[in-house]
Amino acid sequence: MIRISNLIVLVLCLLTGTGCGSEKEEMEPFLIEEEVQEQERVSSEEEENKDTQIQAEEAKAPLTVFVHVCGAVNHPGVYELPEGSRIFDAVEAAGGMTASAAVVYLNQAALVTDGQQLYVPTKEEADAGNAMSPAAQSEVSGQAEDGKVDLNHASKDELMTLPGIGDAKAESIIRYREEQGGFQSIEELMKIEGIKEGVFQKIKDDITVT
Repeated sequence: MIRISNLIVLVLCLLTGTGCGSEKEEMEPFLIEEEVQEQERVSSEEEENKDTQIQAEEAKAPLTVFVHVCGAVNHPGVYELPEGSRIFDAVEAAGGMTASAAVVYLNQAALVTDGQQLYVPTKEEADAGNAMSPAAQSEVSGQAEDGKVDLNHASKDELMTLPGIGDAKAESIIRYREEQGGFQSIEELMKIEGIKEGVFQKIKDDITVT
């Protein structure tokens, strides 16, 4: 009787041990899957935090611009203006044009950009053809005659005046035009990493290529 009892106990132990082993083997795939999911979740959070940080840095656009106003104005000098100011704002800051200024020579509705030199010629200079043309002034400043930002000539600061273009994207634009020999069209801007259809639609009316 004792032998039979011992045998039963032995069989039960063997069955119990086998059952535990099987259960452990069945649980292993689930444990591995949970570990993989946790790693993916952590990686996703890190990527989101990185994107948020980049967006925050790119959102730091200058709130003011500095413009050098000279020529036929009452008070030539460097003036700090709110971002988005026009040429007429810069001229007004310099005390307005003098009586000898060629009033219609400049497009006073055009936007000014940070670091721009704005020269107001006299009537004599304009008539004699000695004044720097608006196109020549825009080439120096990176701004086209119509006030748009020229992708092929604009400085980093000028590019950063565009909505959605921060420090990193401005550097990418400059690097791209140097490597490719310039932009052939404004649509080519979307070839740059981080500048997709959404950003392009916001700035397409403010940019040009020459």
